[in-house]
Order: sequence, then C-alpha cells, then structure tokens
Amino acid sequence: MKMKSSKVLTKKDLMKVFWRSFTMEWAWNYERQMNLGYAYSMVPALRKIYKNSKEKMSSALKRHLEFFNVTPWISTFPIGISIAMEEQNAKDEDFDTKSINDIKVALMGPLSGIGDSIFWGTLRVIATGIGTSLAIHGNILGPILFLLIFNIPALLARYYGLFWGYNLGASFIEKVQKTGLMDKLTYGASVIGLMVIGAMASTLVTINLPMKLGTTKDAPTVQSLFDGIVPGILPILFTVLIYYLDKKGWKAQYILLLMAVIGILGAFTGFMKA
Repeated sequence: MKMKSSKVLTKKDLMKVFWRSFTMEWAWNYERQMNLGYAYSMVPALRKIYKNSKEKMSSALKRHLEFFNVTPWISTFPIGISIAMEEQNAKDEDFDTKSINDIKVALMGPLSGIGDSIFWGTLRVIATGIGTSLAIHGNILGPILFLLIFNIPALLARYYGLFWGYNLGASFIEKVQKTGLMDKLTYGASVIGLMVIGAMASTLVTINLPMKLGTTKDAPTVQSLFDGIVPGILPILFTVLIYYLDKKGWKAQYILLLMAVIGILGAFTGFMKA
C-alpha cells in the first residue's frame, strides 16, 4: 500500500507499528487492559513524530497508557487514527490533545461490536466447524485449515486496518480542522465515551441487596427501593466510588482487595447476594 510523501511517516515506520501491535494480546492486564500494548505499538511512530521534543514524546506515551480495549485483530485501525492525530498535534500548536483519547474511547464500543461479531461469532465458528470435521477423522488438515481460515483474515484485517486508519485519520483531521468541527467532534466523542462507560457499569457491575424493608411477605427490598429511584443506580455509584479511589492514588491491588472484602462480608452477613 502506497503512502503519501507529504506525511511524516513512511510505510517502513508503520510496519514497525504493525509488528508491535501483536503485543496487544500479550500485555493485557486487568487494570487498563490493552494500554501497554497500545503504547508500545505507538513508540516507533511517536519517536519520529516527536524526535525533537522529549517532553512531547513523554506526554504522548502517557496519553496512550490510558484504559483501552478492543477486538485484537482490528486494534490497528484506532492505532492508525491515533498516529495521524499525533502527527497533526506535532504540526499544530493549538491542537486539542484531549481529542486523541476521546476518539479512542468513542471507537472502542462500535469496533468491538463489529470485531467480536466477525471474528469470534462468525469466523471462529466456521474455522472450528471445518477443522473439527476433518480432525475427528484423523486428517492432519483439520488443525491446519482451522489456523489458516481464522488467522489469514485476522492478519489481513490487522495489516490493512493500520494503513486505513492512518490515511483516514490524516485526511479527516485536516478537513475538520479547516471547517472548525474539531470542538464538536471532541464533544461528541466525549459523550459517546461516557455512554459506553455507563453501559459497561450497568451491565458488568452487579450489586444485589436482598434485605427487606419490613416483616411482611411482600415487603420491598433495599434493592427494589434503589431501583425504584433510578434503575441500576447502585452499580453506577459503586463505579463512581472506584473512580474516586483511583483518582485519590489508590493502587489497583488495594482497590481489588477492598472489592473482595466488601463482597465476602456482604455475602457472609446476608446484606448482599449474588
């Protein structure tokens, strides 16, 4: 794929990013998930973009150590967009660096939905079906075809996603800068990001308080009282508490220990229920 000569980065630079992107799965962690692999993948591009400023290079690395998670095989698409935005930031002193992470957060949900459906929900099932049907008859082509059917499209998506993201990001950012749409885009991305976080808190965080407010059989529970105020308010409040502790400098292991203690004590006393 040809790269435009007016850009700072060459295809060789982006290929370095491509090979490093495989660490997205290897460096996954429970605190910020793909952030280490994302930042590590960005290093070759950032070194060239900010070769004259160690301070800007450091700030860029910190930006990309924020929480991030997406279907691994399409992770290079947002990386490409991030690189294009970092490139624009190096050229424009008034560029809003907050928009870089806002765009990343906004892309996580939609891209994961598409990626999971294609790779986990469809391609993996097809590859497994074909591979298993041959393997149960002792055919060595079973595992080989499984790996090829799944990994060839995955590698192509990872490769082309990086270049598409970079080219799209560069041209798109230039247009929105000229038309003054960057502020609106940043605001919209922030709203979408907050919606994604709210949805994640509501669906992934579960708190059940079964204690009844009264002695009758039909007495309402504490849980129903809170749900009557705002459905799912307890998971949101608990998420806000964890966010507050994180901002106060609590380490992840202490927060996890606190959550475990609350869960154990809650289940032991009957105040909480799974």
